[in-house]
Amino acid sequence: MTLAVRSLDAAFEACRRETAEWAKTFYLGTLLLPLAKRRAIWAIYVWCRRTDELMDSPEAQARPIDELADRLDRWEDKTRALFAGHVDDDLGAVMVDTIERFPQDIQPYLDMIEGQRMDLTWTRYPRFEDLRLYCYRVAGTVGLMTQGVMGVDGAYTSAPWSAAPDTSDAAVALGIANQLTNILRDVGEDRGRGRIYLPQEDLQRFGYSEDDLMAGRLNAAWRELMGFQLQRAREWFARSEAGVRWLSRDARWPVWTSLRLYRGILDAIERIDYDVFNHRAYVSKLAKFADLPRSFVLAQSR
Repeated sequence: MTLAVRSLDAAFEACRRETAEWAKTFYLGTLLLPLAKRRAIWAIYVWCRRTDELMDSPEAQARPIDELADRLDRWEDKTRALFAGHVDDDLGAVMVDTIERFPQDIQPYLDMIEGQRMDLTWTRYPRFEDLRLYCYRVAGTVGLMTQGVMGVDGAYTSAPWSAAPDTSDAAVALGIANQLTNILRDVGEDRGRGRIYLPQEDLQRFGYSEDDLMAGRLNAAWRELMGFQLQRAREWFARSEAGVRWLSRDARWPVWTSLRLYRGILDAIERIDYDVFNHRAYVSKLAKFADLPRSFVLAQSR
């Protein structure tokens, strides 16, 4: 690392501002982490956001598929160089610093790029297993990227005979739960881009057609379909909870906070009677701050 400390600090501050602007619920959770860990999480978030923008920014959506594929190829090359220690911009600087402080594997980053490649050709998902793979790649990978930053409680590893517990399954489950929540919140927005992420097998099961979805039709079939989808997302959140107790003490409160607040979006969808076509489900600022003590208690008791 050859950049001056002040330059590196400025790059991390830029990541903080971007995270605060675009991921408000997530950002609130990061503020509960120690400084070094929160900066690392901000850097990883911005890398993920840059990856997503290659496909989902308004400018990208006007580009031909071949050009988008080339962009993803170049981004993969740049990411491989980054993991080899090559720095050519501010994001590279904070990511190399993060990788040095919190060693991790490149594979989740490459898997996320593969998830963006799926968006080149996939606009429908026949089965939930197809969607689950997509959710792993674009969001479950974030759990793997960040688990090394969060760390494991030393109480579980201090004895000579103890081995560090594997938190990977829970970390991936939380990412999948978050992505399923995004999909349910953004159904109306995604249809405007010609994308339907709800599995085709579920549409058929509940008797709700693509034409119904594109028209934003609110009926009994839609409410039953959405109720099923919300329950599935909640089950993935429940899977993720098992791993929180293994995390280092300074990471449990932030993770519980992020988990509970993001899961609260599912409750918000119910409160608007599943009308995600005309309303955006969100957790209010008051509700976010009111939940902090509850998450703190959970963090101490697990």
